[in-house]
Amino acid sequence: MVDRFPDFWGWVAERLYPAGTEPLSSPRLTGVEYEDLPYDELRDKAFDLAEKRHDIGFFLDLFNHTPAMQQAAAEGGSLGEIGGSIIDVVRAARETFGEEQVGEMQPLFVANFATYLRAHES
Repeated sequence: MVDRFPDFWGWVAERLYPAGTEPLSSPRLTGVEYEDLPYDELRDKAFDLAEKRHDIGFFLDLFNHTPAMQQAAAEGGSLGEIGGSIIDVVRAARETFGEEQVGEMQPLFVANFATYLRAHES
């Protein structure tokens, strides 16, 4: 009986998914659809994924594109060390990268969020 178990599931798979068909899967957004999402929804999707992956580099990259960071870097300044947890970083990023706060830089962040989701969402 144990030897036939894998054969059984192969038989089930052949009945459910005849040759040339694909199993049903959850719908994924394409690149065009990401850019069509409202800004805050796209931002939240990207932030949730980065938080789940513990990807602090994603958030650091975002902060490096803000005018305050660019100005500090140009002047040779430092904004201090990064401390706290990933939760603190995500909370700060949500406040910093709201739709009203990013202004004319919104297309840059939309492209960044969409690219991140395409690269890391499975």
